[in-house]
Amino acid sequence: MTDFLRTPDEHFAGLADFPYPPRYHAWQDLRMHYIDEGPADGPVMLLMHGMPTWSYLYRTMIPALVDAGYRCIAPDHMGFGRSDKPTDLGWYSIARHTEILTSLITELDLQDVTLVCQDWGGPIGLAQAATMPERFSRLVIMNTWLHHPGYEYSEAINRWYQGWQAGGIFDRACPDVALLLVLTAGLAGPEVIFPALVQGTAPDLTGPAAAMYEGFRAPFAGMPDEAHNGLRRFPRSIPLGDDAGNGGNGAIQTSHYRTLLAWPKPVHFVWGSDDDIFTEAWGREWADRMHATFDPVAGAGHFLQNTHGPEIVEIIIRRIAAEAGNG
Repeated sequence: MTDFLRTPDEHFAGLADFPYPPRYHAWQDLRMHYIDEGPADGPVMLLMHGMPTWSYLYRTMIPALVDAGYRCIAPDHMGFGRSDKPTDLGWYSIARHTEILTSLITELDLQDVTLVCQDWGGPIGLAQAATMPERFSRLVIMNTWLHHPGYEYSEAINRWYQGWQAGGIFDRACPDVALLLVLTAGLAGPEVIFPALVQGTAPDLTGPAAAMYEGFRAPFAGMPDEAHNGLRRFPRSIPLGDDAGNGGNGAIQTSHYRTLLAWPKPVHFVWGSDDDIFTEAWGREWADRMHATFDPVAGAGHFLQNTHGPEIVEIIIRRIAAEAGNG
């Protein structure tokens, strides 16, 4: 049996712009949460989050996609959102996250899928397209990567990786990562966010900043420190240092990267231009290699869905319409 923690349902009551009823997928002795909104027979938008977010990241995109006729499936990785949170740090690996997502896709028998992925949702989601291409109609790739020889990790990635190692800024009990979403959205400054993070105190937030904080804080609020181990493992799984090619699945990421360079179906890159983690230059380089479209989103950073959701939906729908026009 897996030792795990489960966030109480009341943590998710009344979150701003997030009225969606929970659905659950059983995997071994755990349950994975996902959102399933829109017409059951509609083309699928598979919306994949990364670190340190959950399906709440797509709250402003889902309504517009549903209005456009899409069925939106937005899962929470194990350890995140409403999904169960195994307490053993060693339980988590990118290979396991990938297998669980595969089991969800196959159980729901998803077809005609548009993959929308960002951050760790990239390696985990793109693995599905590489291994089950018949289920996918197109890829929408946002501010992510696939490890491969020659890929140069940015200074920001290296800082993030080191921040989760022993003595780093996030090496603390119950790290309050929801603060980072408020900071990167420009709703509070570092003079508010970093003291709260370092001291473990509640930030002084009101209005939209408070609503956003509550949304991203909900999965971990009041939970024991062990509930945060999924958070800890993702940054430690970046294929750098001792984890190179190991917990981060670097070898298979390389295989998927090479496979997808020959992807014969549409690929659209939508990129937050202000991201110093996965830079616009890298996004453009990757898009060129895949003969894909590239749409920069000015003023958007790493978590572009959190700040520019409606604009992203407009881009995606326009690009899909252009595919039909170019038929």
